Amino acid sequence: MSNELLSPAEMSEADRLTIAAGPTDGIGLMRRAGEAVAAEILKHFPAAAHVHVLCGPGNNGGDGYVVARILAASGVGTTVWASGAPKPESDAALAAAQCPVKPRPLSGFDAEAGSIVVDALYGAGLSKPLSGDDAKAVDVATALRLPVIAVDLPSGVSGASGEILGSTFRADITVTFARKKPGHLLLPGRGQCGEVVLADIGIGDDIIAQLAVSTFENGPDLWLREFPVPAVDAHKYKRGHVGVFSGGPSATGAARLSALAAARSGAGAVTVLSPANAMQVNAAHLTSIMLRKADDVAEIEAFVGGHRPSAFVLGPGFGVGERTRDFALKLLASGRSKDASARLDGLVLDADAITSFRDAPDVLFKAARQPNAPALVMTPHEGEFAKLFPDIARNIASSKLAKARAAAKLANAVIVYKGADTVIAAPDGRAAINSNGAAWLATAGSGDVLSGITAGLLAQGMPAFEAACAAVWIHAEAGSRFGPGLIAEDLPLVLVPVLRELVEASTQVLNTHHS
Repeated sequence: MSNELLSPAEMSEADRLTIAAGPTDGIGLMRRAGEAVAAEILKHFPAAAHVHVLCGPGNNGGDGYVVARILAASGVGTTVWASGAPKPESDAALAAAQCPVKPRPLSGFDAEAGSIVVDALYGAGLSKPLSGDDAKAVDVATALRLPVIAVDLPSGVSGASGEILGSTFRADITVTFARKKPGHLLLPGRGQCGEVVLADIGIGDDIIAQLAVSTFENGPDLWLREFPVPAVDAHKYKRGHVGVFSGGPSATGAARLSALAAARSGAGAVTVLSPANAMQVNAAHLTSIMLRKADDVAEIEAFVGGHRPSAFVLGPGFGVGERTRDFALKLLASGRSKDASARLDGLVLDADAITSFRDAPDVLFKAARQPNAPALVMTPHEGEFAKLFPDIARNIASSKLAKARAAAKLANAVIVYKGADTVIAAPDGRAAINSNGAAWLATAGSGDVLSGITAGLLAQGMPAFEAACAAVWIHAEAGSRFGPGLIAEDLPLVLVPVLRELVEASTQVLNTHHS
């Protein structure tokens, strides 16, 4: 599985384990890395008149010396600019010695319009801002608008967090090795990488498996085996029943968007739970979606006991306050029923439900930790995240990935930390970074649809982390396919071709597994 994301420390360990296992040695890995970068340059810029290779003193610079040697041997005009000499007897020093292009000091870096820059200064391992000659080199390349090919990661971008450390190159192509790093997917670093090319340099899947990686790029490979495919004998309640809570008469649309999304995502039955004063408004807009009055906790208890709901959505358009908290806590307690037919499998809290606990987050977290509580999924955007997890949000030294993980552990919930680089984190430490986000989804009601998809998948028995990851990916894929002009009402129907393809792919995976 190549969807693992390696931290800089994990990548260093992968290098070490590969070298220890043999027969590949350190310079062998470096040569393969340099060959992969050079191949991309010759492929994308075959007419390049001149290439400037900027080499740091470490292994990233060593890769650069290999690139320069190959380009020079291919007849490409090549200049090497070095920010410092490699450590004596290191692999980088050996690569530099084998490079026929003698380095010039980076302090003198200058380039001509139409040339190409190879950033082999520091890569993913840099943990401090670029300064001095390094920062000046960025300024030169930026001012001339030169195409940049980054080795591993644009220097100045943190491989662990995606943070930009001072200044950085904006690469057209970034060539990385074995696996991507979180910094390739997390903003703002992702915006500096251009096209990311993943190159095989001989670090095997068996080596990656030894690292016990818990961070992934979100995509079907991560959760397709768990994706629900209806059995031949399925009936509507066997496919799961979702309850979606509606707000008052002037705030019913969000719940209907969630309900439609839950139904489209495969739930066999969906019920909108409406206050009495909004029943007529909801009834006028619902056809296949059922409708039931739910004004108080007693009516929720009756619904849970009599209609076997599998999952709920609470929050979209519902209102902030004590009633919202009471409903959420009752639903979390409902999962603890001894009656298996009345057990609740999942609860999705979004929007107003998250904000309702801003003054009493520990009450929510304690309820989610009780034995047999249903799986809790929360889908905060940045503002909602800060309200529920203020201490975590204020930690400026922590990445979005680390914040989502900390919140998931604290709340005992799957956290969908929304944004252009949505992070999904589970209480057990697993996390996924979404990379197919679409700007068209930045529209009112889009999040309500996401909550509905998540609940629909939960209701069909998909584990909470996998359901949340799948929902985020499906939601983004639908938004990308529709494109300009998208509004939230379009999304439930746009899900159909995406879901069809996933069902077909899941069926093939299952058939292959059983054959």
